[in-house]
Amino acid sequence: MNLVARADEYTFADFCLLVKDGQKADLIDGVIYMASPDNTEANRLFVWLLTLVELFVATKKLGRVFGSRAAFRLDDRNSPEPDIGFVRKSRLHLIRRGYIAGPADLAMEIVSPESVERDYGKKRAQYQRAGVFEYWIVDEREEKIILLRLGPKGKYREVRPTRGELHSQALPGFWLRPEWLWQDPRPLQTDVLAQILSRQA
Repeated sequence: MNLVARADEYTFADFCLLVKDGQKADLIDGVIYMASPDNTEANRLFVWLLTLVELFVATKKLGRVFGSRAAFRLDDRNSPEPDIGFVRKSRLHLIRRGYIAGPADLAMEIVSPESVERDYGKKRAQYQRAGVFEYWIVDEREEKIILLRLGPKGKYREVRPTRGELHSQALPGFWLRPEWLWQDPRPLQTDVLAQILSRQA
């Protein structure tokens, strides 16, 4: 991870100018954080999880899912690019050609060695402040998922698994068994989707 150094704070316009297409970066409190390339296992985990969420959202017609190169403009000093971001159907009018003009309804971050402080600290504070309803922290090294959900006072509270399952409210009907992510090989996303959808029959 590299910081783009500057004496004063960067704006969203600076961020769009300096970060090229295909480069993952985050603008947090006026500082640009450029991500290092994924390790191969983290990338495979990202692809697996993104595919599952995309299949579920498309099947249920809930909204739109974005991968790690989509910027969510929160204000002029904050524009994160979550690994996975979801925007519900009623907020699709916020999507612009180059960014989304507001926070995600759900954000997922896959923790890498260089992003630990950012994902657990800076991004948690940024997402909470912006009103991202659910924030999933997927920690490959620790083999754990932390699901945070905004409470009535606008503060994140950790949601504990129910019978070994994490259930989303931002994606109604979506649930996940964390051990699926750490299996080798991981189960087919279509098989997992069928299992998730079978609960709603």
